[in-house]
Amino acid sequence: MSFKKLHPLLKESLENAGYETSNPFQKKVLPILKAGSDAYIIAPKDSGKTTALIIATIHKLKAEAFEDSPRAVIIVKDKADALALKDEFERFTKNTDLRVYALYDEYDIEKQKTEVYFGQDIVIATPARLSKLYFLNGIHLGEIQLFVIEDADYVGRNNTYNLLLRLSESVGKSQFVIIADAMSSKIKNYQNSFMSNAQLIEKK
Repeated sequence: MSFKKLHPLLKESLENAGYETSNPFQKKVLPILKAGSDAYIIAPKDSGKTTALIIATIHKLKAEAFEDSPRAVIIVKDKADALALKDEFERFTKNTDLRVYALYDEYDIEKQKTEVYFGQDIVIATPARLSKLYFLNGIHLGEIQLFVIEDADYVGRNNTYNLLLRLSESVGKSQFVIIADAMSSKIKNYQNSFMSNAQLIEKK
C-alpha cells in the first residue's frame, strides 16, 4: 500500500525520514494491521516488520495523545530493546504529541509509577517489569487497543510465557499482534488463549 491513506502527521513523518512507499512485505502487513485483525507477523530480520508495526500503531492512535492511560503496549525482551524501539518510535512521533515510554527492570519502580501515572500513549515494556507494575496497581491496562509481543522469539525463556498470558488476561477487547523471526510452538499456543482468528503473514 502507499502511504496516502495514513494520518497526515504520520505521512509527514515518513516523508521526513525518507520513506516514500512500503516494501512488498509491508504491503501485505499494513492493511491487516490497519483493519484491526489479530496477527502473527513472521519474517527474518530487516524485512521491515518493526517499521510496519510503528506505522500501524501511530495510525491506530490517530497520531495524537488521549487522556492518561496507555492505548498501546509493546512487549520486548530487555532494556536495550525497549530503549531502541522507543528511539525508533520517536523518529515518527516527534511532530505529534504522542507520548512514548520505555518501561524496563533496571529503573526505580516508584519513579516509573509516577511517570506512567502522568499519562502515556505507547508503553514499550519488558514482561517482568510490566507485570510487577500492573500488580502494584501502577499501570492501567483497561484502555489498551493494541497489545504486541515484539521479536517474540524469546518467549519460551524463563517465566515469560506465563507472564504474558496473565497480562493478556488483564487486557479487555484489543488487537493482539505477535512479531517474530520464526514461528514456534510457544507463540503458536497463544492462538488458543487470547488471540482470535489470528492471521498469519509470513515471509520465508
